[in-house]
Amino acid sequence: MKLFPQAQCLICHEMIQPEMGWKAIFSVEKELILCSTCERKFEMIEGEQCKLCSRPFQFLDERFRHGEICHDCKRWEEDDDWKGYLDSNHSIYLYNDFFKEVMAAFKFRGDYVLALIFAEKIKDYYTKIQPDLVVPIPLSNERLYERGFNQAAALLIESGLTPNISLTRIHSEKQSKKSRSERIHIPQVFEVVEQIELIGKHILLVDDIYTTGSTLRHAAKLLKESGAKRVQSLTLAR
Repeated sequence: MKLFPQAQCLICHEMIQPEMGWKAIFSVEKELILCSTCERKFEMIEGEQCKLCSRPFQFLDERFRHGEICHDCKRWEEDDDWKGYLDSNHSIYLYNDFFKEVMAAFKFRGDYVLALIFAEKIKDYYTKIQPDLVVPIPLSNERLYERGFNQAAALLIESGLTPNISLTRIHSEKQSKKSRSERIHIPQVFEVVEQIELIGKHILLVDDIYTTGSTLRHAAKLLKESGAKRVQSLTLAR
């Protein structure tokens, strides 16, 4: 049996202790990149959830649930300016304190290698829905210069997928500084790259975190107005 050399966890940098036992012996070999302690701190979104945004219903007051969708998505879908543009969002993890720390290292401290943590699950979802194009949410030139790389594109590249640069971004104030109302009513922040053929395409948008859904809906609206047939999104956390 081939054994990988002992490695350090990409998050806590402790040496990874491989699992022993019959299950480990006969399972498909893969390189270990996370220790079991860090791996357990990621909380998967499971159980009943909003069919449009993946918001888990177990943490939501019943007053804010409307059948299969949450109150936020109901408001989006009741707005004629936004209805039907984003077909669905799939989020993998809950945005807990641990995930927030990992994202801070990945996005703002330039720890690019952390993209490897999410590669397998991104590839699995891509394989499941088989989109025509996979489009990372773009950064403005100013934000790209600050961070050194586009985190959404990095996630795709490290998953073995080819990012399609269908969109560019106009520089604007950070979305995290805006209220929900401000995010909804900001002017279009994206532009379509003209030479990219979008008519009739099934597109998967990729970003790190789903907050209000404004960024993804701005992108989805522009893509559908440019001829895309279906636009879904994949985000790491909700």
